[in-house]
Amino acid sequence: MQKCGKAGRILKLFPCGELKIKVAISRKNSLIIICSHIHQHMPEVTSVRMRTDTKALLDDLKLNPRETYDDVVRRLAESAYDDEPMTPEEIKAMEEGIADIKAGRVFTLDEIMKECGDDKIIKARKL
Repeated sequence: MQKCGKAGRILKLFPCGELKIKVAISRKNSLIIICSHIHQHMPEVTSVRMRTDTKALLDDLKLNPRETYDDVVRRLAESAYDDEPMTPEEIKAMEEGIADIKAGRVFTLDEIMKECGDDKIIKARKL
């Protein structure tokens, strides 16, 4: 910490991610000074209400203990979008699959397992 100016304000730098926030502490208006310095460098934020079990799920999804909930939610939201467009071959294969379903050309799981030789699993599952 260092003293600065005639007012005798104490300055301290706080690392905040890539930013270093300078906080000036004086006898008057210290809260206003601190908030104005922080708000100049922070994006807009909002509060989110969630159940405690939802918060626990987010805690489990953190990549490291210092990761913020904003980081976790942003990562989940961004992963929900597929940024690679489908190829014409993939679209054609999906259309063929849909046509097969509509035409009744489908197999049950039991039929597929029987064809693969997993009859014992089918019999055990039905017991």
